[in-house]
Amino acid sequence: MKLEVMGAIISNDDKWIYDWLDMDSTSPKDIVNSLPSTNEDLDVIINSGGGDVYAGSEIYTALKEYPGKVNIKIVGIAASAASVIAMAGHVTISPTAQIMIHNVSSFVAGDNRAMQHEADVLKGFNESIASAYVDKTNQPLDDILELMNKETWLTAQQAVELGFADEVMFSENAPKLVATTGGGLSPEVINRMKTIMNKEPVVNVNVDMDEIVNKVIEKMNTQNEPPKPQNTGFGRFVF
Repeated sequence: MKLEVMGAIISNDDKWIYDWLDMDSTSPKDIVNSLPSTNEDLDVIINSGGGDVYAGSEIYTALKEYPGKVNIKIVGIAASAASVIAMAGHVTISPTAQIMIHNVSSFVAGDNRAMQHEADVLKGFNESIASAYVDKTNQPLDDILELMNKETWLTAQQAVELGFADEVMFSENAPKLVATTGGGLSPEVINRMKTIMNKEPVVNVNVDMDEIVNKVIEKMNTQNEPPKPQNTGFGRFVF
């Protein structure tokens, strides 16, 4: 059976917005609800720049728990949260594809105590994410964290050499080892879309779809600084 992890990794709650805008995206429900009960082999095709760290973790966990064999095929990019998902099985990577790993990031508002607390939370998340890489590569945690600090981009061959992938596609002699970027909608765009759609039922909304999409894209392209949260506290982590 084939499953696809394409576009932004997003929460279940945000999935309808991406579908409405006809944008590629993957939420945990997309994967979890598609897992077969027959425990047959899975081919998980990945081409994603990452996204929500919680959603990526949920998908990774679901694939790791799956009783059947999980074959990961990276056909374009497996970056950030998508690179974590890729660690859930036997990884084959296209010779033209790449894996990217880096630190988790987020936006926060508050005083110096809130900022310091957020920094500590992010460090903890980095170690949590790194555990997936450590489990796959058998490399020391400190080495993995250093690669994340550098925002490391791996070619197919480098990914195999470091243990992030098991083999390169189409290569008979590839070594086999045992073990935004982005592209997503900004939180501001998502919140505005939710506000608009909650004002009245979708069936009563009479709008020009092309105009809405163009405005969303224009907003994303012209926004000069990250959106500021309306309330003090932590939002979802971007990865």
